[in-house]
Amino acid sequence: MDYEKAIKEIETIVDQMERNELDIDQLAEKLKEAKRLIKECKDKLYKTNEEVKALLAEE
Repeated sequence: MDYEKAIKEIETIVDQMERNELDIDQLAEKLKEAKRLIKECKDKLYKTNEEVKALLAEE
């Protein structure tokens, strides 16, 4: 999943939580999914940051 799609999915989950649209079983599953997506986004940001630093160091 790309970064933008992951962010949109996280936003959808947060919106569902704020509107109390999830029952307790759904809530647990959605929280697990959000946690996974957040980690994926953080990893992508870290990797991109390191690549940018490497590119800038080459100059």
